[in-house]
Amino acid sequence: MEIQKVGDISYEDFMEQYYKPGIPVVFKDAAKVWKAKGLFSPAWFRANYGDKVTEHDGKKYTMRQVMDLVEASTESKPAPYPFLFSIPDIIPEVWPMVQPLNLNYAKPNWLENKWFQRGYWGSATEIFVGGPGGRFPYLHLDFYHLNAWITQLYGEKQFTVFPKDQEHLLYPKPGDAWRSEVNIFEPDYEKHPLYRNATPIQFTVKAGETLFIPAGTWHSAYSLTPTISVAFDQLNSRNYKDFMKDVWVLKKREGFAKAMGMYLYAKLGGQMCKGSR
Repeated sequence: MEIQKVGDISYEDFMEQYYKPGIPVVFKDAAKVWKAKGLFSPAWFRANYGDKVTEHDGKKYTMRQVMDLVEASTESKPAPYPFLFSIPDIIPEVWPMVQPLNLNYAKPNWLENKWFQRGYWGSATEIFVGGPGGRFPYLHLDFYHLNAWITQLYGEKQFTVFPKDQEHLLYPKPGDAWRSEVNIFEPDYEKHPLYRNATPIQFTVKAGETLFIPAGTWHSAYSLTPTISVAFDQLNSRNYKDFMKDVWVLKKREGFAKAMGMYLYAKLGGQMCKGSR
């Protein structure tokens, strides 16, 4: 299996060929509708938002410090990864530059409805920043079975995904079924012998390209260069059933009453959005 890169594909063809069967795909130029394309760079963020602050592992960093770190990053001494900047909360000024957020493909998206804009469903719209050697700390599924959309706006990033029938080879952690025990970058075959039979699919997403990762797809990422990307999530009727299962399981960690309240809230939100397809 290879990950396809598509050009001017219609929304209808995307739905039939990739979305409905749950196949990852890279759009070569979906981001052409964003003003951010060709604009975002370390220099641009330093000049315009150098004092904006984020936090990583309990330590605060300014945007200027982040960009200095990722540009000095090397494979042997990588900068922390990922640095995250919430667009609505930290840099709302760039919100108009990533509209329409759905890129005319990620629709319908119930997370745009006011019912799902509260509740912390993992539905953040964030800028990811990393440097060479930076890698996501573990192979994972996205919480709540949301579809993920990642638009690379600067630099190149290598992604790894796995076919959906290989979960039994990936050793999901007991008590945390969204995270794999396997370090896919340095696998321990004695500890995880079944992983030998897994078939990771690696591919590079370049500046200007957008990756669609369907709900329930195991994946991870590795920065090949200094990178800046924008990521958001998608929910609709096709992944709503699995979303609700995750709501119950994840919120139950915070107590039965919390789980029940959030489950009922999400159920009401789904009823409000059910007219969307």
